[in-house]
Amino acid sequence: MTRSAASRIAALRRALTGDSQARLVWLCNFEVERDWAVGHTGIPGQGLAQSTAVVRRLQEQGFLLAEPGDVVITSVPADAGFLDYLARAGLPVAKELVVPDPGGLGPVASILQSPAALAGLRALAQAGLHLAPMGVSDGIEALAEATGLPLAGPPARVCVRVNSKQYSRDLAHRLGLREIPGVNCHTVDELAHALLHGGAGPFPLIVKDAYGVSGRGLLVLRDLAAARALQAMVARRAERTGNGTVHLLVEQFLDKQADLTYQVTIGRDGAVSFDFVKRALIHQGAPQGHLIPAGLTGAQHRDIESAAYKLGAALHADGYFGVAGMDALIDAQGLVRPVVEINARLNLSSYQERALQRFLAPDGQAVGRQLAVPAGEAPLSFAHLLDVLGPSGRLPENGAGLLITCFGTANAGGDAPGTRAGRLYTLFFGRDPAALDALQDAVARALSGLRNPHPALH
Repeated sequence: MTRSAASRIAALRRALTGDSQARLVWLCNFEVERDWAVGHTGIPGQGLAQSTAVVRRLQEQGFLLAEPGDVVITSVPADAGFLDYLARAGLPVAKELVVPDPGGLGPVASILQSPAALAGLRALAQAGLHLAPMGVSDGIEALAEATGLPLAGPPARVCVRVNSKQYSRDLAHRLGLREIPGVNCHTVDELAHALLHGGAGPFPLIVKDAYGVSGRGLLVLRDLAAARALQAMVARRAERTGNGTVHLLVEQFLDKQADLTYQVTIGRDGAVSFDFVKRALIHQGAPQGHLIPAGLTGAQHRDIESAAYKLGAALHADGYFGVAGMDALIDAQGLVRPVVEINARLNLSSYQERALQRFLAPDGQAVGRQLAVPAGEAPLSFAHLLDVLGPSGRLPENGAGLLITCFGTANAGGDAPGTRAGRLYTLFFGRDPAALDALQDAVARALSGLRNPHPALH
């Protein structure tokens, strides 16, 4: 059975720590997939994404799940107006611990190099708080050891294994779930068989890095010529390095009706809760948001829920607990393919749950969207943003309105003023599709005319 969002958040604390009232230090280390990918050989020329200003400012997402008594670590101070806004929205905010990251090393490395930050976290450990990262890496384990903060999550070695797309394929096969036709490839020769000799099925094919990050590590091959070109690149790399190991999978590139994301929470004791399913909004392989509810048929919803419980039990048997997010798709025939990949971490959709519980009407709809913010010559203040949005920026009431879920990314578009658009993370609420579309259009019009002459006040 599913749980209310309020009980799911308590269940998450209990799943991670054994105590539903545990106080947490939230560290939104969005770089964790980059860390897990180190040492795994993927598609040539698609290197690991570096930590960016946008990724660093996404650490503000922690305020959406954190509650009074918790602490959220950020690299850049959150706009005070934004935090006041969350409080006005009925989402009381946690304390903020700012650890600057001027070198772009990522939050974990920056903390480990900061005596003041380490001292502060040791004090929090003495006060009984736990370290709750977005995902557990070797660096997170080192941070927990250095500070004495008990780790709210499974071991890094388990997370690395579970987050592999090769593991996802193997697990779906083991559980008898409806698979996407394809094969895992561990060597150059296995890749050649999959690409050139029909091992993965007919073209078009999609080649995936086992540890590719959203929107990266994907390559669609439309014909044999493209497959031969990729195979030649992989073979040359193997000859140059003397290592023929690859961490790739090749699947048929299916026509589909929809992309989905769903989530389970797995307790340390093996209890599994099915948290939600949402329709994913995907553009060029990268997630752009979610539609709630997902608009599934009864049979499709049952397929997802059944897969969720099977996957949760199997993940626990393999040593995993906490949140697991699954990507799925509905193929052209309307059949659910419940495992595109498994994410061994919190996801952007995970952070929406407290807000959805508060604002989503029982018969209403919501859309989580990333919106472009035009680049300006000066930093944008949250107060000015609200002025620009005007009536379209009103907080949700009676199931309709807008909630801004992450503001710092609006000022994180480029390294110099005016160089590139930033992003605004949002949740739109409406009683019906027409009202929801109208509100999104109004906000888009307001943002398109944004002029930002006044520097932010921090």
